[in-house]
Amino acid sequence: MPTTQIFFASSLYGVATVAAALDSGCFAAADRRLLLVSNNAATPETTPALDEMPGFERLRSRFDGVLSWNGAIAPFHPGGWSPRPDDVPLWERYLRGLWDLGDDRIELAVESVQVVPALAVAQLFPDATLCVYADGLMSYGPTRNKIDPLVGERVRRLLHLDLVPGLKPLLLAEFGAVPEVVPTESFVKVIAELSDAVPDAVPGVAAGPADASAHGEPGAGDGPALILGQYLAALDIITREEEEQLHVRMLRGVAAHGHRRVVFKPHPTAPASWNRTLEEEARELGVELTVVERPLLAEVLYRQLRPSLVAGCFSTGLFTAAAFHGIPVARLGTEPLLDRLTPYQNSNRVPLTVVDALVPDLETGTPVVPGPPDAFLTGLLEAVGFAMQPQIRPDLRPAAERFLATSLNSRTLRYFKRRRLTVLGLPGGLPVPRNEAVRRVVRRARHLKRAVLR
Repeated sequence: MPTTQIFFASSLYGVATVAAALDSGCFAAADRRLLLVSNNAATPETTPALDEMPGFERLRSRFDGVLSWNGAIAPFHPGGWSPRPDDVPLWERYLRGLWDLGDDRIELAVESVQVVPALAVAQLFPDATLCVYADGLMSYGPTRNKIDPLVGERVRRLLHLDLVPGLKPLLLAEFGAVPEVVPTESFVKVIAELSDAVPDAVPGVAAGPADASAHGEPGAGDGPALILGQYLAALDIITREEEEQLHVRMLRGVAAHGHRRVVFKPHPTAPASWNRTLEEEARELGVELTVVERPLLAEVLYRQLRPSLVAGCFSTGLFTAAAFHGIPVARLGTEPLLDRLTPYQNSNRVPLTVVDALVPDLETGTPVVPGPPDAFLTGLLEAVGFAMQPQIRPDLRPAAERFLATSLNSRTLRYFKRRRLTVLGLPGGLPVPRNEAVRRVVRRARHLKRAVLR
């Protein structure tokens, strides 16, 4: 029986990860390899899909065909549609005919399988084996939702980039998914292909001198400082005004470190008014500011501009800059976000925690390339992971208790909530009064809280 591998992706970063995995032999041979593209933008009709972005043509050769998920499920939106269980056989038959799959054995590689649209794709091919490739720093956190065992038990492997060398992902470990590192060298070569396809990504900006990094690629030099925008307001983490001011503070911060040339890479969907505010601030600071207008991967800019510093909030790009290119990094704004991020189990909490714990503050520290993680970071993430998802990862309770009993202090308390620790009965929680009536109320509250978490 012929085998067809389908690789689902919603970002060019995801396709680059898949391409690196294919180049390094992470996938067995197959009769066909198809790339299934999803455009998850709020208005896909006005936003280019990843296969229309600069550089994609260099990656297309890894696949025998490119399919559109948006076209397959139209008029539904990929971010809000999933099949009704009774309709799965009809949808599978429809997709096999639409994509000329026949009776082929299907192997799926998807991203973020805990949510749609990747979850919907996995549900529509119930007999397919599943491989999940990780979405940046989120792979180091627990699975954000309970996954139907009919999906979760099919996940064989978790492919991930070694963003924090030596740190083991928690994602999907409850199903026994085996973490497997996509070789850094392969990913860097794929980025080189994308960069060669867009030779002058930021016209008029001089790059720093080439310098051999640990992976034989350009490292930090005398190039401009690069600021990464994330558009956190779109995720309702902070307001648009607060995020605009955060970017202004980043500009002031890099200027205070002596950088007179700065490149700002905004999120593709961020409002243009933010750029004008930064340009006004740059004039006051005497800084030469360039705003990236094209939808490019940050990693392409690292290769072309060879920046001397990369600053951001909690972007995965901070670690691709440091781990893959040896570029000093700095963060800004993480501490207040740790307090404001809701609910506690928000999947952004782990990337936020990793960046806050390893990357120096732009305003109070010196930008550096973070070193390898130690036992402290592993213990911290196990404790945070259990506090986030105690129902999904109850096996992490002993590790969480050990960490909190020995390492909870004024510095590490920012990663937890007293109320959360109290409800879960963990060290560091508020003391429960001895009065029996009050204790009954507390026990009842804990019971209700656990019921909600289920």
